[in-house]
Amino acid sequence: MIRTFGTGSVCARLLTQGSKYARCRAAHHSGSFDVAVIGGGIVGLASARELILRHPNLTFTLLEKEKELSLHQTGHNSGVIHSGIYYTPGSLKAQLCVRGAMLTYQYCQKKGVPYKKCGKLIVAVEREEIPRLKALYERGQVNNVQDLRLIDAKAIREKESYCRGIMALDSPNTGIVDWQLVALTYGKDFQEAGGTVITDFEASDFKVAAESAAGSAEGLKYPIIIKSSQGKEVRCRFVLTCGGLYSDRLSEISGCSSEPRIIPFRGDYLVLKPEKNYLVRGNIYPVPNPRFPFLGFHFTPRMDGSVWLGPNAVLAFKREGYKLFDFDTQDFVNAVSYRGVQKLVMKNIVYGMGEIYRGVFTSAQVKNLQKFIPELSPSDVLRGPSGVRAQALDAEGNLVDDFVFDGGKGELGSRILHVRNAPSPAASSSLAIAEMIADELEKRFQL
Repeated sequence: MIRTFGTGSVCARLLTQGSKYARCRAAHHSGSFDVAVIGGGIVGLASARELILRHPNLTFTLLEKEKELSLHQTGHNSGVIHSGIYYTPGSLKAQLCVRGAMLTYQYCQKKGVPYKKCGKLIVAVEREEIPRLKALYERGQVNNVQDLRLIDAKAIREKESYCRGIMALDSPNTGIVDWQLVALTYGKDFQEAGGTVITDFEASDFKVAAESAAGSAEGLKYPIIIKSSQGKEVRCRFVLTCGGLYSDRLSEISGCSSEPRIIPFRGDYLVLKPEKNYLVRGNIYPVPNPRFPFLGFHFTPRMDGSVWLGPNAVLAFKREGYKLFDFDTQDFVNAVSYRGVQKLVMKNIVYGMGEIYRGVFTSAQVKNLQKFIPELSPSDVLRGPSGVRAQALDAEGNLVDDFVFDGGKGELGSRILHVRNAPSPAASSSLAIAEMIADELEKRFQL
């Protein structure tokens, strides 16, 4: 069953409905459509929804390899609605995040999806961090993030009674939501607009039909055949793939380059014991260090009232490996044999070893968190959930920070659009990303 997070009866009801819906659609595993969208995570669902609302006269299907929707990156998301502070001014990430957050709040309000604007503090605990904090403030201003302000130590304590810092960037429009619930709501919109969801369909091959389907009077109206690993088939005119952790492998099927490669990074969270939840009101983040590839440990309140602490970031040895010892031979060899991974490891070996150490020893992770909340102790936390992030990496060991579209070669490639990289914060930006993807698909396929 899809997990519920205690965000109220509306949440629980829709999650249950989504689970039942996924199961009942699993029986439908053939048909012909104008557009097939592969991937039932938040980007695939948002894009399918946007496309069917724009083109109600076309037929759409969404294909998902699991028995239910949004079980992987979307279902293991920390739940933050990011406001767009961190990203390079003028970049797609900045534009899409700011617009996406606005659209998310409007959408949740309209659909009755529970959310909270609990805010975020990016806290400097050392003097050397202040110039970087001020630079973030200026970047946020250029990105048109609303209501940002720099606050002093006294104002920090007024907002977060147990937090200590010398200066902070206050982002009151940062929020939290259950992104899995949001994604399922996108799926419900897609269904109600006439879309078909087919679960338990793992796309394993694409090919151009050599001749008309038996008994068909429509010739090659649906020339693309999508085959599943179970031997099922779906025919369509055009394909959009939003494969997340498998986006590179889906792309290679239609003749695309093997780069950028998707490398899975697992993030492990701690959870505050319920009796200690009073220590945190809103999101508390460190000032990011540009020498390191990720944002660092932070405090994240959840819609169910719990508080997550972390995550670390370590190379996962399985693309959907949420446990410490999860291992897949193909995923492991694919990662460690890649020159980009080898270069990334060498550039960040000290940082990486520290992440592994903190992942194993809870007290080491708590020590970092105590810089912000001194009252926190190792006895106040429990081991929590983990998620796996699909990180696109180039051959030089650089994290690919922008969107990557691809198609492939020949007739097949001319009818496929692969979303090879939808970088974090893809959930916060999902409705804006969907607009961009729909624009790109319309341009390529002249819908």
